[in-house]
Amino acid sequence: MPEHHTYHYQKQFRLESGATLPGFQLAYTTYGQLNSQQNNVVWVCHALTGSSDFTDWWGELFGPGKVYDPTDWFIVCANTLGGCYGSTGPLSVNPKTLKPYFHDFPQLTNRDIVTAFDLLRQELGLEQVHTLLGGSLGGQQALEWALLQPDIFKRLIHVASNARHSPWGIAFNESQRMAIRQDPSWSSYSETAGQEGLKTARAIAMLSYRHYTTYEQTQQEPGNSITDNFRAATYQVYQGEKLANRFNAYTYWQLSKAMDSHNIGRDRGGVEKALQRLKAKALFVGVDTDILFPVQEQQWLHEQVPGSSFHLIRSNYGHDGFLVECDQLSQAITLFYENDSVPTLNYENHAY
Repeated sequence: MPEHHTYHYQKQFRLESGATLPGFQLAYTTYGQLNSQQNNVVWVCHALTGSSDFTDWWGELFGPGKVYDPTDWFIVCANTLGGCYGSTGPLSVNPKTLKPYFHDFPQLTNRDIVTAFDLLRQELGLEQVHTLLGGSLGGQQALEWALLQPDIFKRLIHVASNARHSPWGIAFNESQRMAIRQDPSWSSYSETAGQEGLKTARAIAMLSYRHYTTYEQTQQEPGNSITDNFRAATYQVYQGEKLANRFNAYTYWQLSKAMDSHNIGRDRGGVEKALQRLKAKALFVGVDTDILFPVQEQQWLHEQVPGSSFHLIRSNYGHDGFLVECDQLSQAITLFYENDSVPTLNYENHAY
């Protein structure tokens, strides 16, 4: 069974902004055992509202008989810094004030987050990682980390993500933060600040995570007489309520900002030059109906990284296809390992 742990870093931690944290903790999950050669490590980076429990949200990839069987692999995933599933974040107590940070928690970048991950890696004594795997925000972090420590990671599986967050993606995120700002409670210093705005933010996000076809197939009215209380409308409300019951607006704000900050070319001479640092054998995976991280972003990365591979997932679920279409993702990973490359699929004529 997966095991849950907490890592404590008790020194001052300096962020890209120049702000500091007086230490932090990371909640992390491990599954399987490290072999004697220490060459069976898989490190997973989770998406925006995910946790370190990768068997909860990517369970079809991890477990007995699956692509990552714990009898063969030692799998690690840490809840991101700024998170709300056991890692230090805005609801954590600031040891300097003995009160929760709330709005005073310093803004993070993906580079800050993976620097924290790397301190955990060092604490665990992992000098090499067979595969670094992440999707969406986790894919951004995985790519950033693979460039920060190019000699550590042997393979990179980068799913439904990009090298630099797009103006389109930033606009989606800012629209969600606008909803949070409109909540009168957002200005308060309390655990539930911005909770109603968070519900609206999540409803907006769903439109970028899914696709026209998803709603057409799952939320279409069965008859012709409905004039109100549409299934699609109640679905949006449901999704907002569901997230608000397990998340908080502070962390949502923090991690959406971290996503916006993603630019592997920052202070590295640009994106193309930064990618020259990458030593890991890379597989870039896209979803054909993804409107948030469109396929051309993964295609471009594949074209820029010599010897890399590309795989196209076909799905009616849009961006969320990277979480839903686990059979296709498992097949892509298996081929990547078996052949040390995955044939580039013919996507040039596909209408996305």
